[in-house]
Amino acid sequence: MFKMKGVNPPMLTPFLENGEVDYEGLKTLVSFLRDKVDGVFITGSYGCGALMSLEERKKVTEVTVKTAGGKIPAIVMVGTTNNREAVELARHAETAGAKAVAAVGPYYFTHNEDSICYFFEDLVKSVKNIPVYVYNNPKFQGYPMSLNLLKKLKSLGVSGVKDATFDILTLATYQRVLKDENFDIALGTEAMWLSARALGTEAFIPGLGNAFPEICQKMYKEGMAGDYEACRRTQFEVNKMRDVMYLAKSTQLAIYAMLEVRGVLKSYPRASFIPATDAEKKAIQEELIKMGVL
Repeated sequence: MFKMKGVNPPMLTPFLENGEVDYEGLKTLVSFLRDKVDGVFITGSYGCGALMSLEERKKVTEVTVKTAGGKIPAIVMVGTTNNREAVELARHAETAGAKAVAAVGPYYFTHNEDSICYFFEDLVKSVKNIPVYVYNNPKFQGYPMSLNLLKKLKSLGVSGVKDATFDILTLATYQRVLKDENFDIALGTEAMWLSARALGTEAFIPGLGNAFPEICQKMYKEGMAGDYEACRRTQFEVNKMRDVMYLAKSTQLAIYAMLEVRGVLKSYPRASFIPATDAEKKAIQEELIKMGVL
C-alpha cells in the first residue's frame, strides 16, 4: 500500500484575476515541482479546495495527475461538509490516478466521534486500491480529534494521518501508539521537520515547498541521513523563511507572492482571499534577497 515519503507540498491552486481556476498556471506549477519534490498534496488548505466546486476539484486532480506524468504521486484532499460529496471526490481521485486521498473531518458543524467515524468509514469503503488518510487539522475542521478517535479510525481501515496540530507531543504520541506497517504518519508542516524526523517521521507537507522546494528537499535529505547538525541549520533557515511568509496576511497568500517574485508563476487566490499587496510582495522579495535565496 502506498505511503507518503519525502517532500509533498500542499500545492496551491492558481486562479485568474476573475476568480476562475487557472488550469494553464496549474500545469506550470506542477511542471515546476515534479522534478523537485516527492509528491503533491492537492485541493487542501493551500489548494483552496473548500472554495471550489466539485467539478473544479475533479479537474484540478485530473490536470495535476496528467501533468505529473507519473513522476510524482498526487494525494488528493477530498474533505467536505458531508459524506456524499467526499465519497464522490474520493472515487474520482482513484479513477483519475491519485495514489491516496485525505480528508479533514467534516466541517462547519461540530461532529461527535460516531459521525466522524461514519464519515471516514464511508471514504474507506468508497475506494478499492488507494489509502485514506485523516488530515487532522483542528483549526480548519473546527474541532480536535482525540487519540481514541484516531484509534477507532485506524480500526475502520484508515491508513494514516497528516498531523497538522503543530504539536510535537501529539506527533510523538501518534508515532508511538499508532504507527505500524499499516498506518502512516506524515507531518503537516515544514516548521518541525527536524524534531519529527528524530521521532521517525518520513514525510512532510511543507507550504514553503510550493515556491522553494529545493531547501525543503535539502532539509529532508539531511534528516533522513541522520545529519542532525546540518538539518538543524537548514531548519532554522526554513523557519526564518516562514517568518517572511507572515509579511503577507496569511501564509497561503505569501506563497502566491513568493511564486511570483521567484518568476515561476503569477496567479491569484480565490475570493474572499485578497492577494498580497505590491508593498507586501516587495517586502517579501527584499527579505528573501537578504537571505540569499533569490
